[in-house]
Amino acid sequence: MPPYRRKHAWRGTEASSESSQNRELILVPPRAHILVAREKIQMTESRTVPTLAEWAGGLEGLRALTKRFYEKVPHDPHLAPVFAQMDPRHAEHVAAFITEVFGGPTAYTSQRGSHSHMVGRHLRRHLTEDLRKRWLALMLDTADEVGVPSDPEFRAAFVGYLEWGTRLAVLNSQDGVTPPPHDAPMPQWDWGPPGGPWQG
Repeated sequence: MPPYRRKHAWRGTEASSESSQNRELILVPPRAHILVAREKIQMTESRTVPTLAEWAGGLEGLRALTKRFYEKVPHDPHLAPVFAQMDPRHAEHVAAFITEVFGGPTAYTSQRGSHSHMVGRHLRRHLTEDLRKRWLALMLDTADEVGVPSDPEFRAAFVGYLEWGTRLAVLNSQDGVTPPPHDAPMPQWDWGPPGGPWQG
C-alpha cells in the first residue's frame, strides 16, 4: 500500500477492530491533539485563539523563514544537490504551504492545487534519513535566526509538524509510491495538547 494511503490504528488498537480510529498518515494528520485543543478552547470561549500561522507572524513571518532557509541551502554540502534545480519561487511556495497548513489563508491551494502537488514534488527523489535530519536541523537553526516564536507551546507544534512532514516526504520519495488523488486535502495543524501561550 503506498505511504500516502497507509492507515494506522490510533493508540495501538488493532486495525481490524470495530473500535479502532484509522487515520490517513499523509493526507490527513492525526487529529487527537486538535480535538483536545478544541475542548480547551470551548472552556474559554471569551478568548480569541490565534492560529499557528498568526502566532508565527502570518505569511510574512513564514516567508522570512523560508526565504532565509533557502538562501542557505545552496551552501550546504548535503542539501545543495537535492535543490540544485530549485524553482526561484520555491521559498514563496513553501511559505504559502506552511501558512495554509497552520490555519492561514489558502493561497497555496488556490495557486498550486492541493496537497497532492506538494506530495508530487517528492516522488522518486529517493530522500534519505540523513538528508531529512540535515534539512530539519537547518530549518530549526534558521527559525532561531529569523526570530520564529520560541515559546514551548508553539515550538512543540512547529517541530511536531516538521517531523511529521519530513518523515512522510522520505516515505513518499521512495520507489513504488503512486501519486495521490488530485484533490488530496491539505493537512491541518493546531496547537496540540499543551495548548498555547495565549492561555496566560
